[in-house]
Amino acid sequence: MIERMGFVGGGAMAEAIVRALIGSDSIKTGRLIVSDPLAERRAWLARQYDVETTADNRRAVSEASIVVLAVKPQQIPDVLDGLRGSLDEDQLVVSVAAGVKLRTIADGLIHQRIVRVMPNTPAQIGAGMSVWTATDAVEESLQAQVRTILQCLGREVFVRDEEYLDMATAINGSGPAFVFLFLEAMADAAVHIGIPRAMANELVIQTVLGSTLMARETGQHLAELKNRVTSPAGTTAEGLHALEDGRFRAVVDQAIRAAYERSKALGAAK
Repeated sequence: MIERMGFVGGGAMAEAIVRALIGSDSIKTGRLIVSDPLAERRAWLARQYDVETTADNRRAVSEASIVVLAVKPQQIPDVLDGLRGSLDEDQLVVSVAAGVKLRTIADGLIHQRIVRVMPNTPAQIGAGMSVWTATDAVEESLQAQVRTILQCLGREVFVRDEEYLDMATAINGSGPAFVFLFLEAMADAAVHIGIPRAMANELVIQTVLGSTLMARETGQHLAELKNRVTSPAGTTAEGLHALEDGRFRAVVDQAIRAAYERSKALGAAK
């Protein structure tokens, strides 16, 4: 069981982690404290999860064995300034701020035990995908605790090369928005050909969910799964031709590259 955790930032990702940890009995509610500048947000978190809340970041981290930096990238400089020099050597800092490098956090806090995580929003329902890395000062026992936390949110992948996190930001970080856009486009097209909106949403969501689960369960190459659906001169072949004619692959590639470049820019700006 995790001893005590302090969260700097009480937004959606912090809440997802709190909810997952409480639900898995990995930590007791009395051992969680969350700082947030908004009084309404603090009150809601306290009521909903029976956790301690505060407006003081230093108080939130003062007795925590694990400190989670759950703020937006643009807020990181001020947060690091406010916490600099306040951490003990044995405390572990876990950052979920997109694009912010390990070195930036370590230098800003004057602290070496740092983990950087790129989670995603499906973590809010326990179906997340997290990619993470750590400084050399994070020993295996602490890595095991981080793995336990992230597995409560869904699946996790550890990488030694931090550069993969900027790449992952473009896939699992931004990816849910791309998927939601595709779902919306399919549903709108279904309505366009005459299917009622509620029915269109159900058809599209279950189709994408089932296809995703099939890809995971079978382990087959994605192209092979696609070809199994595609009959010569059939409806699927005609639809795929339209997607390819519209440069579907190229546009997806551009979206991933744009998100990746933005992730690198966010890190460079810190």
